[in-house]
Amino acid sequence: MPERRSRRDASRNQEAVLAAADALFAGGESPEDVTMAAVATAAGVGKGTLFRAFGDRAGLLRALYEARLEPIREAVESGPPPLGPTTPPRERVPALLDAVLCFKLDNRRLALALEAGGSGSPYRAEHYERWHGMLRSVLEQIPGFPDGDFTAHALLATTRADLVEHLAGEGRMPREAMRAHLATYVAAVLASAPGRA
Repeated sequence: MPERRSRRDASRNQEAVLAAADALFAGGESPEDVTMAAVATAAGVGKGTLFRAFGDRAGLLRALYEARLEPIREAVESGPPPLGPTTPPRERVPALLDAVLCFKLDNRRLALALEAGGSGSPYRAEHYERWHGMLRSVLEQIPGFPDGDFTAHALLATTRADLVEHLAGEGRMPREAMRAHLATYVAAVLASAPGRA
């Protein structure tokens, strides 16, 4: 019985930590302002609990990012069109990139913190590798499409957190304008492939 209770407590603490970190990132001016100490205080747990559950700040960022990303991942893996696997590739590619862009717009500070931290390269992050692999495999389903690997990298570069922040934050580009520009760019890339239907 005590073991079950301690697991319940750990699960409740983890939920409290993720909720606190979520609120701090949403309300903060800068991702750097969200420290492990601030999260622990906001969640009502000790710093030791936080470090045991997540390891370090990068681990906490990854866990929060993955929790926020879960609905999109489910839609991509098993959902209906336009994100789901039954969508024709030429329609799915722009839908996937739009989903990434919208996710980054909705989670700007968290995405910036995650892409800026850790390995020093956003291209080595697990979430990047997952998106790149998915996009590459969809591009490779388009008959005659040249080099899906490079194109997936190039298309994902348009959704980097620092670019999204530059355009939406400093440039004050409206969300719908960003989405429209991305759709136009993706359509042009896809139109360059032979065998366009």
